[in-house]
Amino acid sequence: MNDLNQDDARVLALLGVVERITAWQETAPEGTIQDELDEALREAGVTLTEEQKEHVAEQISSREDVDLDLLAADSGEGGPA
Repeated sequence: MNDLNQDDARVLALLGVVERITAWQETAPEGTIQDELDEALREAGVTLTEEQKEHVAEQISSREDVDLDLLAADSGEGGPA
């Protein structure tokens, strides 16, 4: 069995969140995306700083790729998975 370390678990949780929000509505207004992002993060048990959340929402709204590894690496900025 392959045990996930904290960073791997965080990346997987963030991937699920980003995929959920992207699939939910790619053309949603940024404020709506942020609301859904907050809810998905809460449900996944992952925290991000306000700056990180704004950046992720902007990336999703602009249909840019979200750098999950960078977010996971900044776990001290946000919170655990």
